[in-house]
Amino acid sequence: MKEISSQVLVIFGASGDLTKRKLIPALYDLYIRKLLPKKFAVLGAARTPLSDDDFRKRVSEFLPAQENTEPFREMLFYQQVSNESAEDFMPLKNRLSEISKNLQIPANYIFYLSTPPVLYSVIPQFLDEIGLSKSARYFRRLIIEKPFGTDLNSAKELNIKLLNYFDEDQIYRIDHYLGKETVQNMLVTRFANGIFEPLWNHKYIERIEITSAESLGVEGRGGYYDNSGALRDMLQNHLMQLVGFVAMEPPVVIEANAIRNEIIKVFQSLRPFKENMVAKNVIRGQYTESLIKGEKVIGYRDEPGVDPYSRTETFVAIRFFIDNWRWAGVPFYIRTGKKMPTRVTEIVIHFKSVPHHLFGNASTSVNNQLIIRIQPDEGILLKFGMKIPGAGFEVQTVNMDFHYSDLANMKVPSAYERLLLDCMQGDATLYARGDAVEQAWQFVQPIINAWETNPEIPIYGYPAGTWGPENTDDLIKGANWRFPCKNLTDDGLYCEL
Repeated sequence: MKEISSQVLVIFGASGDLTKRKLIPALYDLYIRKLLPKKFAVLGAARTPLSDDDFRKRVSEFLPAQENTEPFREMLFYQQVSNESAEDFMPLKNRLSEISKNLQIPANYIFYLSTPPVLYSVIPQFLDEIGLSKSARYFRRLIIEKPFGTDLNSAKELNIKLLNYFDEDQIYRIDHYLGKETVQNMLVTRFANGIFEPLWNHKYIERIEITSAESLGVEGRGGYYDNSGALRDMLQNHLMQLVGFVAMEPPVVIEANAIRNEIIKVFQSLRPFKENMVAKNVIRGQYTESLIKGEKVIGYRDEPGVDPYSRTETFVAIRFFIDNWRWAGVPFYIRTGKKMPTRVTEIVIHFKSVPHHLFGNASTSVNNQLIIRIQPDEGILLKFGMKIPGAGFEVQTVNMDFHYSDLANMKVPSAYERLLLDCMQGDATLYARGDAVEQAWQFVQPIINAWETNPEIPIYGYPAGTWGPENTDDLIKGANWRFPCKNLTDDGLYCEL
């Protein structure tokens, strides 16, 4: 790995939960692995009045208690910042100059917006007005957390505003799903193995299925979630990015723009929905009151902060097509929801069955599956048919799998660890580009419009702890969704990989 330039990471919203739970632990892991730049500092910025020592104490509870974290914590600094005007940012600019001078760090800055979305265009404007957005000698980069808008128009408006202050190659739209090792390994699985890529098309694949299930509910975020929902919160960003990796053509080189160019081509090839098609191709649901392991679980509309008449979806399933040469006629299915039996995200490639059934009738034939588990227990599983020992040719499906956890001497880095390191290196491969964000919004906008204008489109209830509304099965004609977990005991689930 090439040497990373010395730099300062500025985290806006440094007193928030994301900084403490994800960003600081990820930076500490990079420190332990000796992957941080030779000279490096973190400057936390927020409205909360804190000293450097106060900030270091706050984040210490999220660092390993049994380790000496003092050398790492000495890299952390804090500056109180108000967001009322550019003048309020001058103390931040002065503090950055002081840190650069005292620690002999060049003025290379990354600005991480771990803030409410309303500040996504405000902070870049103030940074630009005080001369911190660009430099002739040093790099300046901007990391933005999702959501990137709440619909197509707001996404376009945000991109226009950002490009007034930063260039596109300076902007890193972070999607932590793309930082997961199995997502990145999809490129290697497809393009480094002669046994997969020749089959990765409409001639051999029957359908592709993506599931992202959460066992948790809204967890005290009812007020926020009721204005978002599963379509905006998960499908438009995380899951559409997975579709891009699954369906893309081979890039010319493994380089950021080459890969992201292929992903945008996938999004441009998505068959657009007409609003009158939504009811037949999209199922939305809300979890309802239920018993899970003998305990009563309240329904979504009873959650604090949620409108008791809410029609916000906690579950969405969608069937769609990609109209290009590779995927002509292959249906893609996505489902995602809260309060489901377990937490799991996986991609399932369903291969077509053999044309001639030598060992039994068509109903008992083996349909090969390649399962890419994103989380938890990351790995890959191939399901294929084998003969059962004994007389005759009775066929049984068997599994051949790989788990990252089997690599005893290898640590799988967290998503934020990988993505932060990539930004420090100036590698935007695993970050979303502005045109791809807008194209994904353009795909889901007709669904949003249909739900808002047609009250006859139903929202189905599903008991908390189940796999969603029963109507979801109607999307897959003549087949079934894969259920990654099987009930083995009354008090637990076994998740097959």
